[in-house]
Amino acid sequence: MPHVSMTVNGQAAKGEIEGRTLLVEFLRETLGLTGTHVGCDTSQCGACVVHVDGKAVKSCTMFAAEAAGATVDTIEGQAAPDGTLNTIQQAFQDYHGLQCGFCTPGMVMSASALLKDNPKPTEAEVRSYLQGNICRCTGYHNIVKAILAASGQDVSGIAGGIAAE
Repeated sequence: MPHVSMTVNGQAAKGEIEGRTLLVEFLRETLGLTGTHVGCDTSQCGACVVHVDGKAVKSCTMFAAEAAGATVDTIEGQAAPDGTLNTIQQAFQDYHGLQCGFCTPGMVMSASALLKDNPKPTEAEVRSYLQGNICRCTGYHNIVKAILAASGQDVSGIAGGIAAE
């Protein structure tokens, strides 16, 4: 079987794969990085979003071999080494942007990509960007609020939902 190597969350990673191995399978099964979730296997839900060479990618639609030599960042690489949450993760906690948590890794990774490209998005821009991510619990309001808060914007005037204390 062929081997693949890449950099995952700043560390060299390699493994033996079949040609049909998806990136999400390589991350979860070979590397044990189970924070990247498989929700649909059809690129509909966004739970599997990771960054490949800085670009948000649904890892259920990319073969591991396609990521050979790439830099891959997953939800496990977002917090500081001491476990301190990054700004987006902390905003999701503070603004109740999660319930069951299944979609949260993909939402955080998508939010990170959005804020990298658009540091001060409007509410409409956040909602538009998240169209590829499905949440079945929250109704999106607090997710959007968390992303706006993570961008440094004042969300105290946004109606509805639960504000941070």
